[in-house]
Amino acid sequence: MKLKLNFDIYQRRFKQPLRTSHGIWQIREGIIISLSNGIDFARGEIAPLSWFGSETMSQALEFCQHWGDNISTEDIAKIPDRLPACQFAFESAWLNLTQPQVNIALDNLDFCYLLPAGATALNAWQKIYQQQHNTTFKWKIGVYPLAQEIEILQQLVATLPSQVKLRLDANEGLNLTQAQQLLAVTDNLTAIEFIEQPLARDCLREMIRLSQEYSTPLALDESVASFLQLQQADRQGWQGIFTIKAAIMGFPSRLIEYCQQHSLDIVFSSVLETEIGRDAVLKFARQLNHPRAFGFGVEGFIRGINGTTN
Repeated sequence: MKLKLNFDIYQRRFKQPLRTSHGIWQIREGIIISLSNGIDFARGEIAPLSWFGSETMSQALEFCQHWGDNISTEDIAKIPDRLPACQFAFESAWLNLTQPQVNIALDNLDFCYLLPAGATALNAWQKIYQQQHNTTFKWKIGVYPLAQEIEILQQLVATLPSQVKLRLDANEGLNLTQAQQLLAVTDNLTAIEFIEQPLARDCLREMIRLSQEYSTPLALDESVASFLQLQQADRQGWQGIFTIKAAIMGFPSRLIEYCQQHSLDIVFSSVLETEIGRDAVLKFARQLNHPRAFGFGVEGFIRGINGTTN
């Protein structure tokens, strides 16, 4: 079946630069696509994160330009795995055309809200908590010296309400010794839900060993940036949490089917996409009924969209 294709490039400047162990991120670029069967239309979002393992923005744009004004459902099914953000956007838009629309009631979802790195988090959580009444936060670590971050962490945990959970996201920023030092601290802090990707993405064996030696749960993130990596980690015996950035993990139907079949402990996480990509992820994620808070509490970092049309 032939479909009418349109696409728009967007840029969203962060209200404040997002600091991670990978560096400073200031602008989110992406592409909004629209597919039409002549009667209805549906949109999808290509939100590349090349440093995380997806295609680049230029590769995604080249793919869209290749098809001009039309693309077939057969073409969508053949999008190669080297373009996972394109796979997600085109299939999610196509499925929206062929399946009943589902309205996502955001008020009924439990979101995890992202805190800024460093000591700023000590005050940032309070305003979010008062406005959202959420019970889960994520704090970026591996940005400043570990001793400094541990000191801030202990202050932060001491001020959080007892029902609040805290996720620590290292973005591969720690070595093995540092991870052990941090885990020795967090094992005595009941507020810690888990630590996300403390070691480099190719250190799965060491991550498995840490998960066996310490009681603080660990999550893979960069280690499972692609669908293939997710399968490999599962087959190699990872028993912890999988952080899934669905918008860059390829065809959503394939991802959901695998997670259902293997009963994985998962957390769906944002790649700072727009509401279009976010709602698509949440629509698919709701099929799994997992109990952990969705990692989509990022409104405080994003400005509006500046777009250009193809």
